[in-house]
Amino acid sequence: MSRAGRLSNPPSIIAALTSHQTSTGARRSALFARSFKKSFPVAVRGEGVWLWDKSGNKYLDFSGSAAVNFIGHGVAGIADAMAQQARQLEFAHTSQFVSEAAEQFAQEVLEFAGDGFRGGAVYFTCGGSEAVETAFKLARQYQVETGQPSRYQIISRKQSYHGATLAALAASGNVRRREIYLPMVREFDHVGIPYCYRCVYDCKNCAQAYAEELEAALRKNVNQVAAFIFEPVSGATLGAAVPPEGYVQRVAEISGRHGVLLIADEVMTGFGRTGKNFAVEHWKVVPDILVCAKGIASGYAPLGAVIASARVVEAIASGSGAFTHGLTYNAHPVSVSAGHAVLCRMRDQNLVLACASLGPVLGDNLSQLKTLSWVGDVRGLGLLWGVEFVADQVSKRPFDNKQNFAGRVAKEAFDRGLLVYPIQGCVDGYSGEHVLIAPPAVITQKEISWAVERLKESIEAAAG
Repeated sequence: MSRAGRLSNPPSIIAALTSHQTSTGARRSALFARSFKKSFPVAVRGEGVWLWDKSGNKYLDFSGSAAVNFIGHGVAGIADAMAQQARQLEFAHTSQFVSEAAEQFAQEVLEFAGDGFRGGAVYFTCGGSEAVETAFKLARQYQVETGQPSRYQIISRKQSYHGATLAALAASGNVRRREIYLPMVREFDHVGIPYCYRCVYDCKNCAQAYAEELEAALRKNVNQVAAFIFEPVSGATLGAAVPPEGYVQRVAEISGRHGVLLIADEVMTGFGRTGKNFAVEHWKVVPDILVCAKGIASGYAPLGAVIASARVVEAIASGSGAFTHGLTYNAHPVSVSAGHAVLCRMRDQNLVLACASLGPVLGDNLSQLKTLSWVGDVRGLGLLWGVEFVADQVSKRPFDNKQNFAGRVAKEAFDRGLLVYPIQGCVDGYSGEHVLIAPPAVITQKEISWAVERLKESIEAAAG
């Protein structure tokens, strides 16, 4: 059922149901929402690529709820699997037990990750930020266990994002999300990130040039770096920037030569999002540690995972014998049951292959937006794409960040029944606007066309 025009009714707001009176007399929800400056509709139902609010308004989830949902909303079989597990065993602490659900799903995840992780192990978390923190601790302990106690630093990249917890935020290059917390974090070197639309090397042997920045950082910090973390395809901060051919292979080689573990952050790109099981497979690279979340349970439960290679696991297993780390809800039985059911659904419906097939269709449709004078770049892979906006196409001059152009586009899209993910700061952390597109893999070509047409209208209206 398609939808045209603006919403006829204002969204129902939860604050109208459960709220408190502020000092100014205004009503405020008891829920600590993402923003106190906007009102949020009450989501009540999902099916396929669609979400409904309490007022009956329908939205096409063109961003996959922040690149989370891959199998589609409202799949009853996932809820059934979770309920069955909860009835049998809702929780058992991992300091005392393992669960059959966790053991089974860990094996499935290793197999899904490919032969490079044969003999490895999976540490389950509640999400991406926890998984990144876990990976950092694991990298540090690996270096200590293998006789390299001087190695503790984590090298990362500018314009990256690795999570909201303090260590993950320290490694992130997202200026806006980091700035207020900088006095609380310990920072290490951030190297350049390939960004072809605004390449600082004018795309002249830039794969080598960006990789050499990592080489220089490792030479400067001899025997001090434990790991290098990178997003194979950039997430929200840079809007699906795909690296030039040779870059991923080169940073893998450099990391290995310097005794540094390679951590691939696939929180957004993992579990099929780019048309491969994991994005690093596009470049035939196997990292030492692979971090994932979001698509692993497609939003049906809070779940993340750290997939460690055999050599990382063996170092600890044959050394101290215990990972000095623990999370209460590590390998939560209900969450891993959701992950198992999601992976089964992905396989049954061949959704990774569907993503690979739909990627060019989505890319071709989005590329038509470049006829608009406010669209500078369209980039991406599989079902992860970014549309960058500019005030001038020739000079690539970004909009003044005070205009919040991406936010205005998202608002116009919302009014037309389309959900996109707006971001500011892709140029320098403050200026530069884009929206991230990451629909579920069950989207149809007809729905893609409808969504892109609504996005086109929204860009025109925002510029209007």
